[in-house]
Amino acid sequence: MSKRKFGELILKETDYLSALETQEALFNHKVNLKKEEKDGPNILLLLEHPHVYTLGKSGDTGNLKVKPEAIGATYVATNRGGDITYHGPGQMVGYPIFDISHFELGVRQYVELLEEVVIDCLTHYGLKGERISDASGVWIDAHSSFPRKICAVGIKVSMGITMHGFAFNINTDLSYFDHIIPCGISDKGVTSLEKELGRKIPMLEVQNLFIDKMKTHFGVIDLSL
Repeated sequence: MSKRKFGELILKETDYLSALETQEALFNHKVNLKKEEKDGPNILLLLEHPHVYTLGKSGDTGNLKVKPEAIGATYVATNRGGDITYHGPGQMVGYPIFDISHFELGVRQYVELLEEVVIDCLTHYGLKGERISDASGVWIDAHSSFPRKICAVGIKVSMGITMHGFAFNINTDLSYFDHIIPCGISDKGVTSLEKELGRKIPMLEVQNLFIDKMKTHFGVIDLSL
């Protein structure tokens, strides 16, 4: 795997639509550079959102069971893959704007590598994160009678350029998931680092750990833009 630079851009709590506008600008710029056979940095956005429900392009609006404004949330239909999910404070959301050809990856390999980064973060905290063959993301007790998703993954790829990404529950208020059928899956649960460990985890601690694991798996040698 070749080593490539990517730039790290960590944002504080940012509303979803503003973050989406930033993503799309970076994504379109990178696509245009590639059309011109030019190169540019691979950029990772790490942030938190205010309470919002987002629906993937193939999602079912019936999986949203409440009017978002009734519980202080908003709703956005997006162009990522997957169904409905929740984003909110205490959740680390990551949007890699990567050219996956830089890392000699196909789309499935890329998703699996993102999941592996999260799995390594969980191992650091003494938790076993796993995949489920018929569901994306990272799960706790994946092969038990009641697996719990701790990280959702949903992406868009065009010309090998990625956007959207993952949502890793750190100190997330999980009650907001009660108002949806998360990712359209009704027979599984959701969890967070806080719930599994019985204590709050500093977000900056997890961000730094995640970046270290990204460097390991994506062969990153530089974090400067």
